[in-house]
Amino acid sequence: MLRVVRSPEGRVSLDPTGKKPGRGAYVCRSEDCLKRAIKSRALERAFMAPVGAELLDEMRSLLDGAPSDGAAPDGGSASNG
Repeated sequence: MLRVVRSPEGRVSLDPTGKKPGRGAYVCRSEDCLKRAIKSRALERAFMAPVGAELLDEMRSLLDGAPSDGAAPDGGSASNG
């Protein structure tokens, strides 16, 4: 899952650590999920704020080559432990 967060200052950004303060929303790591979130404006509705094209491009770049089943791109486990 990709975590996106709106900071208390109102800036929307990716949160790779999952620890940034603010309101968070998750999008699964598949191109289809991202397309649906964009089309339905799900992130903008969740944050009540616009989501910039730069952020969407960054999310797309993270999906390039990333398996949608949760496995790490190098074929290893996606877990931290």
